Amino acid sequence: MAVIDDVRPLGEELERSYEVYVRGRLKFRVKQIVYVAFSLDETVMEFAFPREERAALVASEPHKFHLPSASDLRFNWIAADLAALEPTEAREFVVDAWRMVVPQKLSRAYDLTHPHGPE
Repeated sequence: MAVIDDVRPLGEELERSYEVYVRGRLKFRVKQIVYVAFSLDETVMEFAFPREERAALVASEPHKFHLPSASDLRFNWIAADLAALEPTEAREFVVDAWRMVVPQKLSRAYDLTHPHGPE
């Protein structure tokens, strides 16, 4: 079972990433682009995810993942219940979401310094 404290340090350490609170919700950004957001009660983690792959992910594990709100369907975005994720899995989703919003050179540099993933 993942909790917000499992991923918060990672979101703070990723290059160019910073945390903000918007209407009481914790979000991680690179510049002005939000790549991870948590619900007010911190039970749901929404994150950047390829739009063309999200239907398959939701269908494969509907107890973990669900589509974002109707207003967010146009974005590369998906939601997950934190309690249904393992901490390692949640960290991997954060890094993958971060990769979607940073230059490839930063993504490659992360791989060199973290060859075994976000542990």
